[in-house]
Amino acid sequence: MTDLGPSQAATTHWRGDQPVHGRGETVCVIGAGASGLVAVKNLREQGFAVDCFERETGVGGAWNWRHTRSPVYGSTHLISSKSVTQFPDFPMPDSWPDYPHHSRLLQYLERYADHFGLREHVWFGTEVTRVEPAEGGYWDVTTRGGRGALDRTQRYAAVVVATGHNWSPKMPEYEGLADYRGEVIHASAYKDAAQLRGRKVLVVGGGNTGCDLAVEAAQQATMCWHSTRRGYWYAPKYVYGRPADQVNDLARALRLPLRLRQWLFHRVLRRTVGDLTRFGLRKPDHRIYETHPIVNSQLVYYIGHGGIVPVGDLARFERHSVELATGELIEPDLVVLATGYQPRFDFLAPQLLGAQADGRPRLYMHAFARPYPTLFVAGMLQPDSGLLPLVHWQTVAMARWLRLRESAPQRAAQLWTSLVGGPDRRWTKAAVKDSTRHWFEIDHVLYLRALQKTLKALEPAA
Repeated sequence: MTDLGPSQAATTHWRGDQPVHGRGETVCVIGAGASGLVAVKNLREQGFAVDCFERETGVGGAWNWRHTRSPVYGSTHLISSKSVTQFPDFPMPDSWPDYPHHSRLLQYLERYADHFGLREHVWFGTEVTRVEPAEGGYWDVTTRGGRGALDRTQRYAAVVVATGHNWSPKMPEYEGLADYRGEVIHASAYKDAAQLRGRKVLVVGGGNTGCDLAVEAAQQATMCWHSTRRGYWYAPKYVYGRPADQVNDLARALRLPLRLRQWLFHRVLRRTVGDLTRFGLRKPDHRIYETHPIVNSQLVYYIGHGGIVPVGDLARFERHSVELATGELIEPDLVVLATGYQPRFDFLAPQLLGAQADGRPRLYMHAFARPYPTLFVAGMLQPDSGLLPLVHWQTVAMARWLRLRESAPQRAAQLWTSLVGGPDRRWTKAAVKDSTRHWFEIDHVLYLRALQKTLKALEPAA
């Protein structure tokens, strides 16, 4: 395909009385984080011209903690080891530790962008404000630059949304919260341990972020309570001297049945950690692998040393205290709500992604918009491993699909019906909890097998 430069509008269309600048068969990618960068790279390798729009002034997305929407805080490290997190065609340095610091992840993404020459395709400081379907399967994308620049609408052959789903805080509702006189923040506003130092802190939420912040509060605060609604399985980062996810992948490579893997993991935890209820933690109400894994080697350590006091759910807020579901009153002066995030795409009408009343996008493989074969979402997954290899193969499939639509439209139409027309799947063997936190939960092995099947179907006819 001809690669039109950003200033070379091929055609001018009209949407009402507003001009729309045609970009021919160029593909629009929204976001220059990990998912956006790999989308640009794989689309370019299939010969597509690409315009990538990034509202910030640099690459990295969530891993660039200077960005306003980044959920990353100063002590953030990977919870999946580097060997299962790195892109398959761009390994992390051997000298890096098993679980790199977030600053190294940003370095990695910057090197990735430079190695594959991706920056030249990114419009930095440009926010996408609206994406609307146009005739012929095209998309009108409206963008806004900085410093009072006028909105500009351009027409693209396809759109890949890669803005991430961990930036819009999910805020719980509690009786009396509006009148509470202490400080309340969402975990997205937490950046540095200085915010905890010398304070009485209540951390709400049992996910990986909640556990990390409880550990950090145990080291910095004068008092730390950790509130969770249910019991969880806490996996150590190392098992038998190796990263736990690598040991888990070895069990998967041996094709051990799910129940056997659950039994083995439970046995390892009982031998290494013991009965968690003796530490005051609640007994899990589900089997291992039925919720997103909590990877934390320090939570039990600090509970055992008295640095963290585990408590149950909250009942209500008083003016200067918090009442627990047990009736006990505690008096924190800082409450950190590590209650997760909601997927949010302000520039897209929810129905374009098949969202129903609960707001959950309903996409084939969490990536392909069923009614629109030229609209995709990259990286909207909650895997039991690293995300980057998965989004790499996701975007390879997107690029090959667009190429097939051009080279063999009839075959592409038949394939779309057969692949996308089926019912929703969870891509997990375990009975995963039905909560917003687990909307995009997948078993990475099952998901990769499905992607492999899709990629095989997209291969050119012999």
